[in-house]
Amino acid sequence: MIRPNDSLGVIVRRLEKDFTSGNGTLTSKYVRTDLYEDINKVYAYLESKHISGSTDSLGREKPFFNIVIASRNIWYRATDLDRKNIRVKATKSSDILASFLATIHLQEWMRKNNFGVFLNAWGMELAGFNSTVVKFVEKDGELVSSVVPWSRLICDQVNFKNNPKIEILELTEGELYEKGYDSKLVKELCEAHKARELTNKQKKDNKNNFYKLYEVHGLFPVSFLTGKEKDEDKYCQQMHVLSFMANKKADNEHNEYTLYKGKEEKDPYMLTSLLPATDGSISLDGSVKTLFESQWMVNHTAKQIKDQLDLSSKLIFQTSDGNFIGQNALSAIESGDIMIHAQNEPLTQLANNSHDITALQNFGQQWKNLGNEITGISESMMGNNAPSGTAWRQVEALLQESHSLFELMTENKGLALEEMLKTYVIPFVKKKMDNSNEISATLEGYNLERIDSQYANIKGNERFAKKVIDHILTTGETPQIDEQMKQDEISGVKKELNEQGTQRFFKPDEISDMTWKTLFKDLEWDLEIDVTGEQKDNQSDMATLATVFQTVAGLNGQPMSPEVKLLFNKILMKTGTVSPVELADNNQPQKPVNPMAGSVGTGVGELTVSQ
Repeated sequence: MIRPNDSLGVIVRRLEKDFTSGNGTLTSKYVRTDLYEDINKVYAYLESKHISGSTDSLGREKPFFNIVIASRNIWYRATDLDRKNIRVKATKSSDILASFLATIHLQEWMRKNNFGVFLNAWGMELAGFNSTVVKFVEKDGELVSSVVPWSRLICDQVNFKNNPKIEILELTEGELYEKGYDSKLVKELCEAHKARELTNKQKKDNKNNFYKLYEVHGLFPVSFLTGKEKDEDKYCQQMHVLSFMANKKADNEHNEYTLYKGKEEKDPYMLTSLLPATDGSISLDGSVKTLFESQWMVNHTAKQIKDQLDLSSKLIFQTSDGNFIGQNALSAIESGDIMIHAQNEPLTQLANNSHDITALQNFGQQWKNLGNEITGISESMMGNNAPSGTAWRQVEALLQESHSLFELMTENKGLALEEMLKTYVIPFVKKKMDNSNEISATLEGYNLERIDSQYANIKGNERFAKKVIDHILTTGETPQIDEQMKQDEISGVKKELNEQGTQRFFKPDEISDMTWKTLFKDLEWDLEIDVTGEQKDNQSDMATLATVFQTVAGLNGQPMSPEVKLLFNKILMKTGTVSPVELADNNQPQKPVNPMAGSVGTGVGELTVSQ
């Protein structure tokens, strides 16, 4: 809440204090969640660190028997999405080829901007935290995507979207000047700087050449930009970069340095989740937080076993002889001293053997098993062998059941990726399309056959028409038209394409003033994310394809009856191995397409694929 006469620095300090205070948020009568505490605890567990210290009250080291990293890695693998899963879907039949080329444009942008690296980093953060924040900003004419670590964010846990987001930056003096901030304020800040700190004011190191900045994004009064009182009731999306230092001359006062301020088109931050909260709040109930209790109990059990083994490995003696008070018999033996014992006084070894280690191991295993159940992980997913005598089909069924939860997570991830691309990426890509630059793509299977067939027909007809015209101009006679001559030209084009392998090059048209922007002017960029292609039973897919092959080969070119065709297509659609549309389209003979010279549109005839 913005109070009257509050400066942005005051607001930032108040939000930071509230975020790190540890009071948390009351989500129900008996549940209070603390986002700041959960974030730090997740980071600690991923680094195998105890939050209560590495030693106990007696100074003995505490082991960390980590079970959360394996869980995080399985979540990451099971929900992985790649660039090839992203494509533009046609909304009407005339846009099929245009949507195909739009997909190539999108893939080309992702390749140039290392979007695959972003997807991997995003997936890893989601697997560990369940929710993570991504950021998209335009810089030097390029769209930069990044995953913002929770350790650098200050935000509202309950309503992330509609409240300010604060990102903590640590920059060197050179970076401050390079970013184009107000040079006068940068100089003042550098003169008053201090060492790097965490959000809880703890110093990271003894270096003092880093400067702590707050990058603030949110809806703020326009008066924060203009400094005019009349603009206090007007709000707009703004970005500010500021820093502040405690005023040594006055308590509770700070010197503020606003290095940058300005309006922005949209909020660059977006909250994404594998299992999103229904109320839109931030949920960190991922592979690590859900194992907090199990991890603590496994560590507790491992500590008990370690203490018992440490104690049982020592030689401890007992005697009623007072001469041995305070002496260490073991060190005396190791140093070669001769022990002198009082007459008739017994010297016996203390029974300090370990107590029922097996029971402790079983107890710890129970908590590990509970953790696997909570996170939806089976032993087979962790690479463990099934018990002797377990049928292979039973293991496959268990794996399929385990993956059902991850299919839901992957679907949510795909939906978040669609929103991400529609909100930030596609508008940027469309802005950069006012050109006729050639683009390339590496195609596979059906797409390669389809584009080659259409292009070969177009180019073959063009070459045949040119030969006819040249013959008329040279001889003055109309040559005899032979359909085989057209097919020979088409075959020649296909041969040239085959020499290119799987790579193809595209441009909007041979007309110089034709641009991609003109070509796609009527295309609706409706995205489709393939979220089912990651976890597949390859053996079942091969069995399905083999059955389809046998069925089609057995027909000997004869058409199917309507009933058989219906059932056949249902089987193909159910398995998802091959599309009935692909199969039907591949069986139809390709008709030559005559290009319409000089026209503009998205039909096949207006597109040119260069060799």
